[in-house]
Amino acid sequence: MNVSKVSRRSAIFLAVATIGLAAVPVAHAQQASPADAIVGTWQADDGSVKLDMFKEGTEFRARLLYGNQLMEADNVTFKKDAKNPDPALRSSSMKNVIFITGLRWNDGSWTGGALYDGSSGRTYNCQITMQGGKMTLRGYIGISALGQTRAFHRVGG
Repeated sequence: MNVSKVSRRSAIFLAVATIGLAAVPVAHAQQASPADAIVGTWQADDGSVKLDMFKEGTEFRARLLYGNQLMEADNVTFKKDAKNPDPALRSSSMKNVIFITGLRWNDGSWTGGALYDGSSGRTYNCQITMQGGKMTLRGYIGISALGQTRAFHRVGG
């Protein structure tokens, strides 16, 4: 009887330990780097812009999914990139244009990026920070104090 209690305890302990060890790699695999927190679909809080943030190599980029200033009057068709500094690109659609490039994770924020404004054809410096689940995108000329900030919330999954 004494051997039976020890065997049951050992079997239960072994089963619990095995389940616990099996779950460790799954839990570890699901943990994303803090740098990847901006990856996904985001919409400006005012609804004017929707973008897809993604990682390519070591940099983060954004693809334009919607922008009310970049839509035709039907609010479905994207305008042409008519103000692009490259004349060869002026006849292409603004749909899915990669308008943020070069962002890199740097001590709690994403810096060093370039933001292309299709409505003016200009490119600005940009940086992103996360605050309480919101993504804050700042575009600026030269120094960060000379710019504009927009808040975004995550949409979809």
